[in-house]
Amino acid sequence: MTKQQAVSNPTGELCLVGTPIGNLEDITLRALRVLREVDLIAAEDTRVTRVLLQRHEVKTSLISYHEHSGPGRLEQLLDLLRDGKRIALVSDAGMPGISDPGARLVKACAEAGISITIAPGPTAVSTALALSGMAAKEFVFLGFLPSRSKARQQVLRRVADQRGTIVVYEAPHRLIETLRDTMTALGDRQAVCCRELTKKFEEVIRGALSYFVEHFRRRAPRGEFTIVISGAPGAAERPRIRMDEAAAQTLELIADGMLPSKAVAHVARWRGVSRRALYQAVIGGESRDEA
Repeated sequence: MTKQQAVSNPTGELCLVGTPIGNLEDITLRALRVLREVDLIAAEDTRVTRVLLQRHEVKTSLISYHEHSGPGRLEQLLDLLRDGKRIALVSDAGMPGISDPGARLVKACAEAGISITIAPGPTAVSTALALSGMAAKEFVFLGFLPSRSKARQQVLRRVADQRGTIVVYEAPHRLIETLRDTMTALGDRQAVCCRELTKKFEEVIRGALSYFVEHFRRRAPRGEFTIVISGAPGAAERPRIRMDEAAAQTLELIADGMLPSKAVAHVARWRGVSRRALYQAVIGGESRDEA
C-alpha cells in the first residue's frame, strides 16, 4: 500500500480495554486514558459500564455490543472503524473476548485489516489461580460450562486426565449442580471456590468438591463464582477402591451415555485399576443384571 492510498483510505482502531472484575479502583491509568480518547465505547452492558465511567468521570458515548447483538451491529461498528473512528471494546468485567462475544468483533477487524490494540487489565481466571495456591504453570480454562448436566459432564471428562489445574466460571443458581457433575466426571478432587472476587464480600473457600456440595446446600450461594480444581492425580495419589465399586462407577457413566470402552478407560485411569479386569467386572455386572 502506498502512502497516498493509506491517506485516502484511512481506517480507525479497535482498542480492547480490560475493566475491573469487581472493585472499580482496579483500572489502569492507561485504560482510563484510552476510554477518554476514543470516539465510542462498545460495551457488553451499557448500564454496567456507565457506572464505571461515571466513577472516573469519563464522558465518552456508549453503544451496546453483546452476545445477542445481530450482524447489523457488528457491521455498524466495522463501518465506523473503516471511516477512521477509534472504538474501545469493554466487557462487564475483565478482559473483552474471554467468556464474552468480543472475540467476534476482534476476528472481524483482523480479517478487515483494521488495527487492534489492547490496554490489558484484570481477569477472574488469573486472579483466582493466584489466590488458589495451586499449580498454575499449566492450566485448562473452560469458562462457563454448558447449562445441561449431560453436556457439562462431557466437557469435564474431556479434561479428566489433564495434570494441569482446571478453572471454570459458574453462576450461583447452577453452582451445586455443577459441583456434583464435576465430582461425577473428575472424582472428589481438591478445589478452591472464589466468590465475588475483589468485591466487598469476596470469599475464598478451600476443600474437596464433596465439601462444597454440602456447604452450599446449607448456605445458598450468592454472587459469581470462579472454581479452581486440582488436575488429575498421579498413579500414587489415586484413591484405591474395590473393583466392584469401580465397576459401579463405570456403569453409571455408561448409563449417562458414555461409550463403554471410554467409560472403562476413564475409571481405570482415575482409580488406578486394570482396564482389562475392570472391563470383565463390568461385563459380569451387566450379565447378572440381565439375568
